[in-house]
Amino acid sequence: QVQLVESGGGLVQPGGSLRLSCAASGTIFSMGWYRQAPGKQREVVAGITSGGSTNYANSVKGRFTISRDNAKNTVYLQMNSLKPEDTAVYYCNGYPIAFGSWGQGTQVTVSS
Repeated sequence: QVQLVESGGGLVQPGGSLRLSCAASGTIFSMGWYRQAPGKQREVVAGITSGGSTNYANSVKGRFTISRDNAKNTVYLQMNSLKPEDTAVYYCNGYPIAFGSWGQGTQVTVSS
């Protein structure tokens, strides 16, 4: 079973940027970034296929960019123009269907 480790989160002011990384222990195919805010259900943020096609939630279009490095089995999420409502724990997993267990995620907090 592929293990997923997310990193790169932190505290940032509104309008700031962060880059998240998701390192997989094995070969990955279509992958996505998800987030879960306190008291809310987990939601998909962005997805990328093995061929590089991307999809984004409407709430992050134009601000977030998902990318991948197949040689490193790593998926990235570049987040720009961050808003307080982006505050959540961010996870990566298979896309559009998650596989196996979820990692610990990485906390992103957008606050002044």
